[in-house]
Amino acid sequence: MPYVIRDAAGKISGIFDQAEVGVAEEMDSNDPELLRFLSDHGLATPDSALQVLEESDRKMIRLVDDLIGLLIEKDLIKFTDLPAAAGEKYLHRQVARKRLQIVVGEDDIL
Repeated sequence: MPYVIRDAAGKISGIFDQAEVGVAEEMDSNDPELLRFLSDHGLATPDSALQVLEESDRKMIRLVDDLIGLLIEKDLIKFTDLPAAAGEKYLHRQVARKRLQIVVGEDDIL
């Protein structure tokens, strides 16, 4: 989901893909105000805005995968600390990524 910053009048003045200092208002990607801002500024049509956000979601999924792996590797958490459903999903993604890495031969697979 995108984060927005507002001007003194309360209107959206900027959009960010992550929370930053002074940018903490998370907004639904289909919010009419957000879509209107994107369209008014020639940044995107509603369909292309959705595509941008979907790409951002894919990157966030990869970030979460990598973060979980790092926490496990550093022994800050154990795999068994994850809720069963989360652990199962994480494990399935790791297996799929490994198989794809073998087939494609790239290290940076989503």
